[in-house]
Amino acid sequence: MSQTLKKRGKKAGSSSTSSTDVHPDPIVDTKKTTSFFTQKEPESAYWIALAAVTAVAAFVRFRLLGTPAKVVFDEVHFGKFASYYLERTYFFDLHPPFAKLLIAFAGWLVGYDGSFKFENIGDNYIENNVPYIAYRTLSAIQGTLIVPVMFMTMKTLGFTVAACVLSSSLVLFDNAQVIDSRLILLDATLILSVALTMFTYCKFSTYRRQPFSKWWWIWLLATGVSLCCVISTKYVGVFTYFTIGIAVIHELWILLDIKKGLSIEEFAQHFLARFFSLIVMPFVIYLFWFYLHFAILTKSGPGDAFMSSEFQETLEESPMAKYSKSVHYHDVLTIQHKETEAFLHSHDLVYPLRYENGRISSNLQQVTCVYDQEGQEIKDVNSQWEIVPTKEVGPNSKVYTNDVVRFRHIGTGGFLLTHDVASPLLSTNEEFVVVHGDVADTRYNETLFRLRFAEAGGKNKNKRVAIKTKATPMRVLHVDTVVAMWTHDDELLPDWALEHQEVSGNKKVQDGDNVWTFDSIVNMKREDPRNHYVPKEVKTLPFLKKWWELQGLMFLHNNKLSAEHPFASQPDAWPLALSGVSFWNDNDERKQIFFIGNVIGFWIEVGFLAVYVGFVLADLVTQRRAVEIITPQARSRLYNTLGFFFIGWAAHYFPFYLMGRQKFLHHYLPAHLIAALFTGAIVEFLCTNKTAKNKKGLAPAAIDKVRLISATVVVIASTAWFLWYMKAITYGNMALPAEEIKKRQWLDINLHYAK
Repeated sequence: MSQTLKKRGKKAGSSSTSSTDVHPDPIVDTKKTTSFFTQKEPESAYWIALAAVTAVAAFVRFRLLGTPAKVVFDEVHFGKFASYYLERTYFFDLHPPFAKLLIAFAGWLVGYDGSFKFENIGDNYIENNVPYIAYRTLSAIQGTLIVPVMFMTMKTLGFTVAACVLSSSLVLFDNAQVIDSRLILLDATLILSVALTMFTYCKFSTYRRQPFSKWWWIWLLATGVSLCCVISTKYVGVFTYFTIGIAVIHELWILLDIKKGLSIEEFAQHFLARFFSLIVMPFVIYLFWFYLHFAILTKSGPGDAFMSSEFQETLEESPMAKYSKSVHYHDVLTIQHKETEAFLHSHDLVYPLRYENGRISSNLQQVTCVYDQEGQEIKDVNSQWEIVPTKEVGPNSKVYTNDVVRFRHIGTGGFLLTHDVASPLLSTNEEFVVVHGDVADTRYNETLFRLRFAEAGGKNKNKRVAIKTKATPMRVLHVDTVVAMWTHDDELLPDWALEHQEVSGNKKVQDGDNVWTFDSIVNMKREDPRNHYVPKEVKTLPFLKKWWELQGLMFLHNNKLSAEHPFASQPDAWPLALSGVSFWNDNDERKQIFFIGNVIGFWIEVGFLAVYVGFVLADLVTQRRAVEIITPQARSRLYNTLGFFFIGWAAHYFPFYLMGRQKFLHHYLPAHLIAALFTGAIVEFLCTNKTAKNKKGLAPAAIDKVRLISATVVVIASTAWFLWYMKAITYGNMALPAEEIKKRQWLDINLHYAK
């Protein structure tokens, strides 16, 4: 459908294409900015400059891409998720699937099987035959593309070559942008998607006088696809939706004006076209990534425990399922804490009568937890427990959740008990002990525990299911005092408890780290029918039901990310790059990667953001006094193009002040990208004659090329110098003397090996 906007009072056949005031756009100026020289800058100058910044961006990001050949920072997460995709093993993550699917696709292209699980920062890629350079190449390609996309955005809006290069350079030479474009992370995908959204919407705006034409539709739909890529990578992409949404609402508000000549039906067409292209279609694509996610992850895996039992029944059993057995009464078990992976343990030692702080204990047999990396703990009788019924049961009777049971310690013969005595390390929690003989009989009620089903999200806690080893998550609740058995590894017991983990009764019963599993049955005989493995029947569940469950859990766990982190920071520290994050360090070679923004570039951006606020306030005040300090064309540029960028920066930055979750410097990078676009735009604006007369003899709207090019050269030189100066902590390829490291500790940056 093609349509030409008409102004009221014109003849029916009169086109508005030549009019400059029919449809003022919220982004693109109504008139082209004229050059200082009589002729327009040649197209060849743009393409040469574009090729140059792209080549430099590629060099900066691909340089030493294989260094370090070890797992760095959050590569432990996103590399691991790629491996799960390649093995088709179900996992749970807080972020949508799009960028993780891209990473897995890179691994699939090079034929990787996903056997390496990126368990620890510092694990060696080469020793484990991991195609990590292929993974990092994906990020480097995306990081490189960000720079030419920014350049083309500025060109689309009619800015000069110098302004295009200035904006691009602020991201090209930024240390944080470079680091995030060289590692196996989601940020390169996120930032590229934000850049593409800004570019496609600006291109769409250039066709505002050709509504419903082919290219109008192409760029509008491209904006929707770009928005979908943002929100399908991380949920902070909603801020990009805010940015485009504000621009669309502004544009629709202009179109609603009766002076624009649109009927209500025609306005409705504009509204519906944008609603379909920017909301409906992106949502459908967003769902498609989850459909692909579920279609690939068909096998049981580490993410099962987060999901409902109904969801878990749709997954094929993993090889681990062969070792999962139904638990019967009088089985001898090992009991494992899910979070710390430590085994419930006791030994023939007692708590000291009086602790170091003077507090009194029960002086009874200790109950602790032991973490055994080599898997030998199950052979220790001190980590074995018989599950004893509280009523008469038949032979081979299964144990179910919601059953009340007792636990007999195999090593010493006593029974597990907890009581209203403070635990050794936490005075708010109850002490766990093992009691024997007459004490176990007289205090029978204190030895009773209920096995409560611990499904994700706290649902179905009263559900009665047959318990299986390794598969059934449970909370072990004390019947008498209603506390949950719990352990923790953040502080260990003293020497008198062999430096084991403390076990205590947690009054916060529903805490997510109260979950245990029966790990293995020790006394099962070879002829036991349970040794015969029968594969389970895989059931189906509607896609939307699976998506809704996963979506709810993702938001729930996202909101729980409120724990303190040594490198977390608040939004007020971001615009000036006051702090950073230690990504990786090698104590043997004294090398490190420290995530920090280009301080010079960050400060330049903030400076011009402040200048813009001052300029707008001055213009608003002088207009109230009927003093025109700038021309209408300059004002259009000030409020439309620059205003769009400023709102985009604010929409990507200020909402973080409202969030209670953990926040890091990398959350500022989308705002930094838009601030870079804004900086190039305002520098050109300040170098443009904004008045009817000029002391230098510049014509209205003419640009002082000398000032503009000088400013561009200064920005490029200063930001490139800072990237070079910090290259040792950006690439992690060289060690510096302590004196040199101290010189690089600008602001609140605290680097390793400064001593």
